[in-house]
Amino acid sequence: MKLVRYNQMDPQFPASFSGLLDRIFSDSLGAALKQFTPAVDIAEDDKIYEIHLSVPGVKKSDFQIQLQDGKLTISGERKMEEKKDGKNFHSLETQFGSFARSFFLPEDVMTEKIEATYEDGVLKLILPKREKK
Repeated sequence: MKLVRYNQMDPQFPASFSGLLDRIFSDSLGAALKQFTPAVDIAEDDKIYEIHLSVPGVKKSDFQIQLQDGKLTISGERKMEEKKDGKNFHSLETQFGSFARSFFLPEDVMTEKIEATYEDGVLKLILPKREKK
């Protein structure tokens, strides 16, 4: 058994250096867990580029898609269900929180004709190409 000196200082301030490190990492880790990066697949053929963003459990209304200065930004948030119905989770690997992915578009994309659909947890963006002259 190890004896530890009682610290009469403020309980918010850790008593040891290792306690301080634990607090720094747990505070910064907590902030990092509120964000995640969804998986993205990008494909191309002669006529289009396709972007597939894997985000199951997100409502269609929770997406924001912006195009500014040739940069396409897809953002949103996956919210954790608050209702547990008496469940005790033993493992929770699903990532929750806000996300954002950005892509610089090639010059041959017809930005005015970009289409987006959301089906089966996958956001699909179709980016048509201009015809080559």
